[in-house]
Amino acid sequence: MKQLCFVNNTGQTIRLEQFVTIERAIGPAKLERKDRISSVTVSCEVIGRPQGTVGAEIKALVDKDPLPKGISIAYEGNMKQQAEAFGSLGYALIASIIFVYLIMVALYNSYIYPFVVLFSIPVAMVGALLALALNLQSLNIFSLLGIIMLIGLVAKNAILLVDYTNQLKENGRSTFDALIESGRTRLRPILMTTIAMVIGMLPLALASGAGAEWKNGMAWALIGGLTSSMLLTLVVVPVIYVIIDKIKEKFTRKKFEGIPTAPQLKNAF
Repeated sequence: MKQLCFVNNTGQTIRLEQFVTIERAIGPAKLERKDRISSVTVSCEVIGRPQGTVGAEIKALVDKDPLPKGISIAYEGNMKQQAEAFGSLGYALIASIIFVYLIMVALYNSYIYPFVVLFSIPVAMVGALLALALNLQSLNIFSLLGIIMLIGLVAKNAILLVDYTNQLKENGRSTFDALIESGRTRLRPILMTTIAMVIGMLPLALASGAGAEWKNGMAWALIGGLTSSMLLTLVVVPVIYVIIDKIKEKFTRKKFEGIPTAPQLKNAF
């Protein structure tokens, strides 16, 4: 190979050994290209730790020591699939909240009181994340599916309270008395339905057979969200209802301040 000859721009013949140092080395077993660009694939198997945690550590190391110019890195495999799945589930979570709100607007014929029901969702989220943390479960695709299911399940507790409160107010009760009576009356159905769902999820949460790891996260998310919603909805929803009712009364009073009353009209004529 040293004796290979080349012709330069001036027409002179030059041997390879005059401008190249030839050494023995181990080269790649195969050459890979992606989009007509030379590429190298580095893969590994994660055991005993969440893939998202390991992926975040790899990204932090790459950002800490940037690659030279002309070299880029792309995360494929499970990391890419997980990112796409989390993005899709995020859109599904937002869409589910919007649809629940629109359905309640149609049922209540109001844009205000459905907001009271929506405040039960953050309470359930806190319980779901706390249950996952206490049981050493990761936030994966299946636990996110459980959180999306919670939106419809926990909203029924607030719907029971708000709907019965509105009925009592139509019958002449004050807001405070209506909320107290609604909480006292609806406590039993809320406890019965929530406890029944929690007990029904316990076999999935405690399962240890093959493929049970993805069921555990979803079940624990549902159990934690339902439990926290059962305990806190009876406190949070009435408080938010009172606040929103006072704001509504304030704006209604300002709206009708400039309109003359019947005695004022009589005196004017």
